[in-house]
Amino acid sequence: MAGTTAAQRPPEPDWPAMTDEDLSAYRDAENRFRASEAARAFTGQPDPGATTEWRHVALDGRELPVRVYRPVPVHDVEDTDGTDRTAETDRTDLTAQAARIDRTDLTAQAARIDRTDLTAQADQTAQTDRTDLTAQTAQTARTAPPLVLHVHGGGFVGTAVQCDWVNSHLAARLPALVVSVEHRLLAPDSPLSAAVDDGWDVLQHVMRHAAQWGVDPARTVVFGESCGALITALTAIRARETGLRLRAQVLVNPAVDVTGTMFDYASVAEHASGPGLAEPQLRLFQRLAVPPGTDARALSPLYADSLEELPPALVVVPTRDAVADHGRRYAERLEEAGTSVRLTEYPGAIHGFLSLPGVVPQAEAARTEILAFLRASLAESGDGTASR
Repeated sequence: MAGTTAAQRPPEPDWPAMTDEDLSAYRDAENRFRASEAARAFTGQPDPGATTEWRHVALDGRELPVRVYRPVPVHDVEDTDGTDRTAETDRTDLTAQAARIDRTDLTAQAARIDRTDLTAQADQTAQTDRTDLTAQTAQTARTAPPLVLHVHGGGFVGTAVQCDWVNSHLAARLPALVVSVEHRLLAPDSPLSAAVDDGWDVLQHVMRHAAQWGVDPARTVVFGESCGALITALTAIRARETGLRLRAQVLVNPAVDVTGTMFDYASVAEHASGPGLAEPQLRLFQRLAVPPGTDARALSPLYADSLEELPPALVVVPTRDAVADHGRRYAERLEEAGTSVRLTEYPGAIHGFLSLPGVVPQAEAARTEILAFLRASLAESGDGTASR
């Protein structure tokens, strides 16, 4: 969704009888509503401490929209969480000042080099270049914000705009650069594998061009909701397989099984009629996600060959949710594999609650927990110890 317009929410469709044309019309109408100002009564207002914009990422053979949230400079916004950021600003200013002084000193020192000793000058210049490069890299790591890659929920419907409330808050309060992937939605010509590729490819692109995006790639976390949590879990597994280190993963009401056992959970039977997510929607999701001939296990994080050595996970489970047991079982498997995991259940909350702060009060507590978890994860150094 590239804009925000006024819209009315479409009526609930007849999910079992939905045709391809019905799905397309419903998705367009529903996403117009989710991106409208009227929807803010449900999805919440963005944090004023962050700016939001659409960007397009050029990927292999396609261009993908992403919604980008950046923290507003401290002096441009009144801090509403009671945090004194003056010391942080002072430290940043002092670091920048020290870097300028170092460069000035190096320039003056170079001017005093004996011009007759060309060999010594060349050696010293090379050493100075290496020192400058090391200092520049360290300076970038100290000042660039971390990256949060986010994937919205919905599967065959949904837009990053519906997650402005939580993503803008994370951008402002971590602070961090949050990139939310507007992945290809599930459709007859766009299975789950396409959306999974979108999430992975955007992560690789931003980390590969970290300097252009202004982020510290060594402090990257991934975060997803519902189908977006499935994409996020697979992204974390893929990152491990390619040697890409992530600091943390946050999975909110994840669906992690799209195989024939997807419905073989007590929570699916208990909440087959909703609210939030009903069994007919899940069946449509599965039909679109894994068409005949698809290896469903390869797209189901629950059935990954190994869940060892994955980034620490926060699994958030609303209890009134058909896929609540998906999240519980995945947390169990992570723990069995030796991956650090925290499972938090929110009694009475429904599927998708984190994007509905206007109607589900538990969203506020979940957002607070996610923020604290990511702060702690990003405060860890590369060897797992607290940063100094």
